[in-house]
Amino acid sequence: MRRLISIGLTLGAAGALAAGCTAGAGSTAPPAAGGGSHSAASNNSTLVIDNENGATWTCGFNPFNQSVNFLADGFVYEPLVYVNPLQGGKTTPMLASSFTWGADSKSLTFNLRSGVKWSDGQPLTSADVVYTFNLILQKKVPDINGLLSVVSGVTAASGSTVTVNFKSAASPYFYYVADQTPIVPQHQWSTFSNPTNATVGTPIGSGPYTVNKCTPQLITYTANPNFWQPGEPKVHTLQYPAYLTNDVANADLRQGKAQWGSQFIPSIQTYYVNQSPDNHYWFPPTVNVALIPNLTDPLLSNVKVRQALSYAINRDQVNTVGESGYYPPSNQAGVVTPTFASMLDQSAVSAWGSGFDAAKAKSLLTQAGYHLGSDGVMVNASGQRLALTVQTNSGFSDWVADLQVIQQNFKAIGVSLTMHNLSANAFSNNLYSGHYQLAFYDQQIFGPSPYYELNNWLNSANTAPVGQQSGTNYERYINKTTDGLLNAYAATTDPGQQQTLLNQIQQVMLTQVPVIPVVEAVDWYQYNTAKFSGWPTSTDPYAQPAVYAYPDNEQVLLRLTPSGS
Repeated sequence: MRRLISIGLTLGAAGALAAGCTAGAGSTAPPAAGGGSHSAASNNSTLVIDNENGATWTCGFNPFNQSVNFLADGFVYEPLVYVNPLQGGKTTPMLASSFTWGADSKSLTFNLRSGVKWSDGQPLTSADVVYTFNLILQKKVPDINGLLSVVSGVTAASGSTVTVNFKSAASPYFYYVADQTPIVPQHQWSTFSNPTNATVGTPIGSGPYTVNKCTPQLITYTANPNFWQPGEPKVHTLQYPAYLTNDVANADLRQGKAQWGSQFIPSIQTYYVNQSPDNHYWFPPTVNVALIPNLTDPLLSNVKVRQALSYAINRDQVNTVGESGYYPPSNQAGVVTPTFASMLDQSAVSAWGSGFDAAKAKSLLTQAGYHLGSDGVMVNASGQRLALTVQTNSGFSDWVADLQVIQQNFKAIGVSLTMHNLSANAFSNNLYSGHYQLAFYDQQIFGPSPYYELNNWLNSANTAPVGQQSGTNYERYINKTTDGLLNAYAATTDPGQQQTLLNQIQQVMLTQVPVIPVVEAVDWYQYNTAKFSGWPTSTDPYAQPAVYAYPDNEQVLLRLTPSGS
């Protein structure tokens, strides 16, 4: 799953990030800026990236265009601070050497690293940072992180200091401001009349690479000679082919022709790992794939019905049959584990039960006033049958297979489920506008805390009446008490208090069942150690490992070392 920047009014929490800090405990400090100096060994190294995209390259490197930003972010453009979502929000200073929160958590000041140059040799200053944020605040580029809802302005007190001011306490927005906003040079971007749609063929950035050549079939990146970390990157050349099918892409990974993969491989142990001792993979879970009930539907507005549906799903079976064992079963609390295991309210989940209990599901339906009808489908005193429909994206064959398992699970408790497998556009339109009964989808939002995903599901600010486009709260869940918990989380910088509030939010998921998590989507990541070492692993999760994860991909590239260098 991509570390996608959320679409709509996204809120999230950075946990310990909220406290003002510099490059000290809990953070990693890169070397001071000093210009690039690349070893002779690294000049002969070429890393091939393997990420099937299904289309040829357009050779535009615009970080504000969602369809192409993964080709530039992390390679060419950098953030102020890197936030590791797999290590509880551990920070690494990047373009900012330090940051400090104001006493009221309504301002965030960054001290920029000295000596940083753009790839064309011009100095990077606070004016570039302010300009970047103003592109968003002045609506010249999409506000995909919802900054307009919380940021009142961005100012520069000097050439090396930038302050972001918030309308109210907004500690969760550290992640979006510091990590998810790539900084661009004013002297190039001020020449674009339409920054959102600008085709940036020759991007100027501060990152470790520049675009050497781009064709529809292949992008070649080479080490930036003006990069601010001395001796980095050690991998001098990157090649990014445009793979049109998984078959060709997977074959290149299998044979070692490509070293960094980020895609689905069926029977990966047999097809890939067993082919070479150098072939490895790691699929860290990131977000939940969930069954989303439309809470405006009269049948699904009954909480006992929703609870019954959750208990009826055999999540282990969904994973094994539908996801080839790649997607771990979810818990009803909505906290992805093991990624966020330390934040899971284990006692609450244990009290909720095993997660699969058909007998309990039937009991809940009886409590809800249903009995088994002559056709084997539950019916209530008003004659309403529990005959439900579910919509999903027909292009995701694994999700279709998941729903086939769920269909049989529901049949076992007397619930009929009819699947409607729609085109991507039709499904999205129905989901966003609320024209569905049940939907199967994931939030596609990942940050350094489960709060990011839960807030997007549950915050009433993220929903809309049926017929209008909902931001992320597709189920139309509205609860002022829950909103209060979410807002209280955003207003505190105390990690202990944040966990207390997170536990209460998990209780909402367990008792009210506004969403039914089923399985946990993972990051696709394969790597070959024959030519390069330093890859992220489950025992050293220094970055989210997929090549399309920004800005984690830069951290990977800066840790890789060619063999023999």
